[in-house]
Amino acid sequence: METTTRAPMSGRKAQAARNDELIREAARAVFTADPGAPISAVAEHAGVGISALYRRYKSKEDLLQRLADDGMDRYLTEVETALADEGDPWAAFAGFMRRCLDIGAGSLTMRLAGSFEVTEAMSNKGREIHLATQRLLDRSKEAGVLRPEIEVGDISVLLEHLHTIRIGDDDRMNRLQHRYLALMLDALHLTDGGELPGPPPSWQELRGRYDD
Repeated sequence: METTTRAPMSGRKAQAARNDELIREAARAVFTADPGAPISAVAEHAGVGISALYRRYKSKEDLLQRLADDGMDRYLTEVETALADEGDPWAAFAGFMRRCLDIGAGSLTMRLAGSFEVTEAMSNKGREIHLATQRLLDRSKEAGVLRPEIEVGDISVLLEHLHTIRIGDDDRMNRLQHRYLALMLDALHLTDGGELPGPPPSWQELRGRYDD
């Protein structure tokens, strides 16, 4: 069978791709720590010139939009991976939550909500994510491994709050975040626990934070 191989990027294109990844990783770190930081702080953190940054992102808002969109893509990949897992339902759900924590799902939501315009494409992708997550929750409930009152909004808020744990260096912080995720997973797995107070956050409530 004939196969095709992708031609390697030129040196200049490869460097540009590396710079772009450096900029995005730096932006996630800088804006998580300080949402009001100037875009120049991102360039400094990434170790690239400000001109290199502006060649890719015309403004801070443009960079924030790209970060949010990239985060949604990462999350959607993880929920689709969990849905494709036909093994143990609880292991699939718990693995999904751990991977979401590791990729930073929710880490920028509370920090940056309302600081950039949400495009129609992003809003549509958000609905796609919501529906995919709902399918995962429904499957987990049908298998009897997840508290029946847990909804998509609960998962969003739990991930956001795990990322507010910022103690020690990056390694210590990650270990603490996973420590408290383990406690949360035990609570989520408590299918015969008492009823939770109040309804979960709705899609409208979660989406509305970006319009402030």
